[in-house]
Amino acid sequence: MNADLERIIALQKLVSAAHDAERRLAEEPERDKALDARLEAARARVAGAKDRLTDNQHARRAVEKDLAMHQGRLSKFREQAMAVKTNQEYHAVQKEIGFAEGEIKTIEDKILELMVQADDLTATLKRADADLAAEQKAVEADRRAMATELAAMKASLERIAGERAEVMRGLDAHVLAIFELVLRRRNGVAVAQARDGICTLCHVRLRPQVFNTILRNDQIIQCDSCQRILYHVPAATPTTSSSVPQSTQ
Repeated sequence: MNADLERIIALQKLVSAAHDAERRLAEEPERDKALDARLEAARARVAGAKDRLTDNQHARRAVEKDLAMHQGRLSKFREQAMAVKTNQEYHAVQKEIGFAEGEIKTIEDKILELMVQADDLTATLKRADADLAAEQKAVEADRRAMATELAAMKASLERIAGERAEVMRGLDAHVLAIFELVLRRRNGVAVAQARDGICTLCHVRLRPQVFNTILRNDQIIQCDSCQRILYHVPAATPTTSSSVPQSTQ
């Protein structure tokens, strides 16, 4: 393979690797925000569960006050029933007693309903607390992994910069100028593989004589359409395994 073409292919790999590392580094703030959002969502679920349990407790206390009031009225009506002198008064007091007993039954049913609801809300809160604790551990682990990855990306960029400078030093200046010009114009990809008579990036068919020259990989040739520098990867030659003769006894 032409030495400059070989260097150009290596240089493109380094440029692409650097772009990937830079993209990952640029994504770090958004990834950090996503981790914060996960924690915030878990905290919101805990806060919501606490609020619902608190509302339940307030409602139960209010209903218990109503219960105490109706129980007091029932006691008063029963005392009055002991002191009535006429049937009319007796029936009137009994009516009040019946009404108070009905109200007490309704309120007791409501309290029971709130108690059952409170059990469910307490269980929900416990689950939310457990989920938050698990999410905090998971986020901490993700942050540690992200920090390790970012450190690796920065180290990779430093290594790539050194290797890139080394490759560029060995390149013909004209070839390097072509590479950098196409790199700017083609979104960071200046080299493409030619396969089956086609540029694999712009998908334009190459002239037969051009493709035949590319097959030799012995010179710098650009795609007529996208201007990328083209190269060819020869098909792997299948290997045949010889049969091993078996020993005879």
